[in-house]
Amino acid sequence: MHVDLTTTWVGIASLIIFVVSYYFIATEDKYHINKAKPALFGGTLIFILIGVYYAMNGLDIEALHNEVNHLILEIAGIFFFLFVAMTFIEAMIDRQVFSALRVNLVSKGYDYKKLFWVTGFIAFFLSPVADNLTTALILATVLITIDKNNVAFLVPAAINVVVAANAGGAWSPFGDITTLMAWTAGKGTFVDFLYLFPAAFVGWIVTAFLLSRFVPAGHPPSAEGEAEVKILEGGKIIMGLFGFTIFVAVMSHQVLHLPAMWGMLFGLSILKLYVFMLNSKNRNDYENPSEQTPINAFSWIAKIENDTLLFFFGILAAVGGLHFLGFLEYFTALYTEFGATAVNIGVGFLSAIVDNVPVMSAVLKSNPDMGVGAHSQWMLVTLTAGVGGSLISFGSAAGVGVMGKMHGIYTFSSHMKYAWTILIGYVISVAIWYVQFQIFGFGA
Repeated sequence: MHVDLTTTWVGIASLIIFVVSYYFIATEDKYHINKAKPALFGGTLIFILIGVYYAMNGLDIEALHNEVNHLILEIAGIFFFLFVAMTFIEAMIDRQVFSALRVNLVSKGYDYKKLFWVTGFIAFFLSPVADNLTTALILATVLITIDKNNVAFLVPAAINVVVAANAGGAWSPFGDITTLMAWTAGKGTFVDFLYLFPAAFVGWIVTAFLLSRFVPAGHPPSAEGEAEVKILEGGKIIMGLFGFTIFVAVMSHQVLHLPAMWGMLFGLSILKLYVFMLNSKNRNDYENPSEQTPINAFSWIAKIENDTLLFFFGILAAVGGLHFLGFLEYFTALYTEFGATAVNIGVGFLSAIVDNVPVMSAVLKSNPDMGVGAHSQWMLVTLTAGVGGSLISFGSAAGVGVMGKMHGIYTFSSHMKYAWTILIGYVISVAIWYVQFQIFGFGA
């Protein structure tokens, strides 16, 4: 058991470092400092200072070793999961999957508003299966290919995708990392999470309706007479392999009790083997010389958003350091003071600031007394941690992923301009939970 260091010089210094790092993360578009830099700097420095403090005071270094080892394992699981998901997305971009989808959508004559709603619905119903980050990255890519220059369309559409992906992930045990954590911790069965669908869906619909008022009229460029884009060889197989990889990741975690990233890396190995066989086939296929250029799977890996991965490493390390120092233990005492409902609603706002993954982890580790109706309260905190992450652009994995994919377009400031629409949806989601679980007892 580590000691409480919140009032020591290392605790105060670490808190200051986190706040300063957070400031530069939030003002990325103002100072043009990539968010990964302050996050990585703060996260690594905090633990270095903790190590210095332990060495200077002769404290039991084993506690620090155990904390860091556990944190590395936690981060690695997320890091490699995202690494594989991003690689598959780059593979599908290379095979023109999203370009074909873009032309297909535009060729139907959809205007900006209809594209806004179509991408939102896809995000909401795809994220429960493919997880919110993967879904957000896919739809962000589609948005960019639709019209990369129309910021008036891209910003509300990107926010809509992030909110829809997070809301869709909140009612599925493997739609978000936070729901997966709650599920594996035994806070609800698979069916229990499905009862969150009404609150998640209506909250997103309200936010989407408000956002749609800011979507410009008109159609994307080249909507008429645009040349047909076909998915290149192997593209459809790679799409199938991606679905198979997600399935293996879920089964690995739930049935085999392996980390989800284990199944993802297995899927990556299948992808690379498929590319090898495809290249071997084409080298021997002299009747089809147009396909003789080898496919380089490593080029897909080279194109992934490494800054996004490093941002996650830094922010999780920083929050892990604050948790080790004792800061994140304070809010759990609030459950006794203010009641579970009030604090769980507040968790949503905290998730937006700190990131929903470490916040949910802190709640689960501290395992506070939720009082009467504990089951419905665990469903509430699952809902608020997932949906609340949308309130700020980097409060969720989906938001961070889209910030990386739409760099310079979807930023902290552009998100906050429309944050009031998300807040209204958040309040409505909580209200629906209250009526459903607390008044009617449906799903409680």
